[in-house]
Amino acid sequence: MIAVAEILPAGSWESAPDDSVVLDREDRHRRRAVLDCAGGTRVLLDLPKAVQLRHGDGLRLQDGRIVAILAAAEDLVEIEATSADALLRIAWHLGNRHLPTQLVPGAIRIRRDHVIEDMVERLGGVMTPLVAPFDPEGGAYGHGTVRGHDHSHDHTHDHKGHGHGHAHTHPHGSAGHDGGES
Repeated sequence: MIAVAEILPAGSWESAPDDSVVLDREDRHRRRAVLDCAGGTRVLLDLPKAVQLRHGDGLRLQDGRIVAILAAAEDLVEIEATSADALLRIAWHLGNRHLPTQLVPGAIRIRRDHVIEDMVERLGGVMTPLVAPFDPEGGAYGHGTVRGHDHSHDHTHDHKGHGHGHAHTHPHGSAGHDGGES
């Protein structure tokens, strides 16, 4: 097994990769993992804190080889609306629920979830199921990953004054909002 020496952002490396690894969204949010690549390379990712690997990123190994990160195809729904205002309203409701969301031209993609799909339909969204790589936006402060309210980490904060729209308490801790460990 060979260790990762550096993560290369998508577009920052030009040579053909020596190997590749296909990972879904959760498996691309890592601090420490052993990755089994398509061509048989076994890689150790061991970082000081968790990062969100993106489709097209490269892992430069200690011997100089590069392993390409590829986003796995997942069951998604693409959401469109009859107007930009309607799509904006839908986006606000998805964000209010802290759902991982991918923005594509004129539409929004989320993982399949019948409860959320019902809400989107009630808000006027038009949905198209698809199987595609899922590469959602990162956290609002440029790091970490976005997780829905079914997550298991603690995150406490005061909901007064920012119109959260629903009542609940959940402590904001280290995982999830600050690139916590996976």
